Amino acid sequence: MKRIKLFTAALLLAAMSAGNDMWALSTSGKKDTHPVESPKFFSGNANPLSDFIFVADPTSMEYNGRLYVYGTNDTQQLDSVGKDGKNTYQYIHSLVMLSTDDMVNWTYHGLIDVKALSPWGIASWAPSIVSRIESDGKTHFYLYYSNSGAGVGVLTSTSPVGPWTDPLGRMLVSQFTQGLGHCKAPFDPGAVIDDEGIGWLSFGGGGKGEVGTDYMPGDARIVRLGKDLISLDSEIVEIKAPYHFEANELNYWNGTWIYTYNTDWNKRTEWPHEGVDKPSICCMSYMTSHTPLDTDSWKYVDNYFKNPGDYGMGFSNNHTHLQKYKGDYYLFYHNMCLQEHKGTNGGFRSLCVNKLKVDEKNVKLEMGEATLKGVDQIKPVNPFIHQQAETTAATLGIHFEPTATPGNMLAVGSEQKKSVISVRGVFFSGFPSLFRATAVGHGTLEVHLDRPDGEVLASTSFNSDSLQTVSTKINTDKDGIHNLYFVFKGKELKVDEWIFERF
Repeated sequence: MKRIKLFTAALLLAAMSAGNDMWALSTSGKKDTHPVESPKFFSGNANPLSDFIFVADPTSMEYNGRLYVYGTNDTQQLDSVGKDGKNTYQYIHSLVMLSTDDMVNWTYHGLIDVKALSPWGIASWAPSIVSRIESDGKTHFYLYYSNSGAGVGVLTSTSPVGPWTDPLGRMLVSQFTQGLGHCKAPFDPGAVIDDEGIGWLSFGGGGKGEVGTDYMPGDARIVRLGKDLISLDSEIVEIKAPYHFEANELNYWNGTWIYTYNTDWNKRTEWPHEGVDKPSICCMSYMTSHTPLDTDSWKYVDNYFKNPGDYGMGFSNNHTHLQKYKGDYYLFYHNMCLQEHKGTNGGFRSLCVNKLKVDEKNVKLEMGEATLKGVDQIKPVNPFIHQQAETTAATLGIHFEPTATPGNMLAVGSEQKKSVISVRGVFFSGFPSLFRATAVGHGTLEVHLDRPDGEVLASTSFNSDSLQTVSTKINTDKDGIHNLYFVFKGKELKVDEWIFERF
């Protein structure tokens, strides 16, 4: 009988780091312009979340034990203007879907083609997602997004990865919505559902206009949503947010609404809040209220996240999302840490995550940090259950194509360049005896231990124009925690999933 090593939880977590790097090509089936060199591959860093696609303006939610993250598809802009172009966001018409259950290996679920769903739209940015169990017993997902700076659209689904539909066929909030007041750009939505199941939506931007001041632009808004979560059910109320710019988000803890937003680039010449530091330039600040439709109830608390440039990652706009997952608070944000590796300086952004210290009882957020190291892996990958090939910690020369199943992708190798997928912190709780993969194409999939040129654990060949599942026997005494490197060889090999079996 083969021995099985026993690992303590501490040892498991301590062993879960290391990587390999460079990048990919595609996201939606077409050959997009993607990074070809990644800072994650050999560094062991967890940031950015994805090294094969530029993503910004994060939102997230937990569902069935997984954390789903959505963001703006900056790669679509890059594909349109090229590496010498600028990220003006005008060509972005889709949103990105990712998920994880370990915070280091991320499953890419593809794109939400907002333009196809809502042809009336201009551009698609900055999503905010909530979910609720409805009368049919199903969990329904409501994804609000910026229709350029013109307003807020909404998509719905009964799955976190779609298919998505446009229930209104128009904007939920537009520049012509009654009661907006002096809010020129009713965009960047932030949604939350309170303990009573009531939905709330914050939004706004565009600057001070004719009636505001630098200190109080007067362009932040909040409204109660209707029971259907796709209509408005109250007057639109101003949140008096000092130096407000954009990136509106809402959280709700124990009867308190927490509103977070991005401050602007103006000098802080006016600051009447004694005992509270002035917010730094283009940072993230937060306010609280117990009665959100009372404009005077909102109290400025503090800033909690500096501009990415203050962390040495290039000055840019700012957008965060706060998420509690498995007992810890995580702060998702974007910066431009990836674009240097692509050879562009056009302002293309990438999602990152770090932990944030939160005093939930007293509703206090400590100052956050932004690091390339990011967060630790919170659980190992189980190789003895089916794993999707689009679940990666780092990639090299890989792009992804959608299948007929919403949210399911094929990992596709390149004929011209080396193609590798890295999966970190894989725990073999026994000696693997067989490797099985499902793929289409003509080539070989090799599984290497701990390095892309490390020991070959398994090698499986494919020669088919349709998906086939191929098994390979393994004779090894390797168990415990390992990083796996899936090396694609041959003609455009497309891999769907993989699994190991043990003695």
